[in-house]
Amino acid sequence: MNLPKDDLLKGVENRAELSRILDQADQAIRTWEIVQTDFLSPPVLYEALEIFGKLTEVQVVHGGGYPQAERQRLAIAREEIPLDASHVEIAALDIAGNFLFDTATHRDFLGSLLGTGLVRDKVGDILVLGDRGAQALVIPELVPFLETSLVQVRSVPVKTRPIPLEELKVRPPKKKELTTVEASLRLDAIGSAGLGMSRAKMAEAIASGNVRVNWKTITQSSYNVKAGDLISLRGKGRVEVGEINMTKKERYRVNLTRFV
Repeated sequence: MNLPKDDLLKGVENRAELSRILDQADQAIRTWEIVQTDFLSPPVLYEALEIFGKLTEVQVVHGGGYPQAERQRLAIAREEIPLDASHVEIAALDIAGNFLFDTATHRDFLGSLLGTGLVRDKVGDILVLGDRGAQALVIPELVPFLETSLVQVRSVPVKTRPIPLEELKVRPPKKKELTTVEASLRLDAIGSAGLGMSRAKMAEAIASGNVRVNWKTITQSSYNVKAGDLISLRGKGRVEVGEINMTKKERYRVNLTRFV
């Protein structure tokens, strides 16, 4: 039995990645084994979870090493097989060095990891720890290779070693709660209120393809948002739409959480 790939892929943005994931789901059905994907970006993960929500033959769990991780892996199995978060296998690495005089960014650490020959999908989130180095989440099979291969970031010698996930130094996201009252739930209205910018600027960003709702690009300002939606604008952060209530004057009171 094969999944109806063509039907499932209709209208998706990340067709190539999702096609590969559905091939892995077919493999899980065929072999009765738990199959894991590589790390997925948030837009691909969101679309994949939408697709798997329509299927009864398979089940999935996902994780990225810590609760707020952006890049996550999926574990896929037949519905009949026990599956839980422990089946998403992720390793953490400590990349330690003295970066006091040669500051390294997220891009520098990622560049050094990829410079060993890795492809991007094998690396999850990277947590930069200022002048002490960084921590990176990777696929477990790569740990022995990276221990010996990742020896320098920028001009700084580093020591790479595995650490338990419990030792990750995760900073909680900065967020701000706010409430707005609007005549409609249009994306330009709610987005501009949540991101603290003019409605005209928001409309311009939407038309330019720089705004996503639940990681899907939306180019219509008139798109109506709903509770639970996540609005993101490139370079400006994200806003989560919370509870929506009607006022006596039949306007919408919307609770928003802005992540900086």
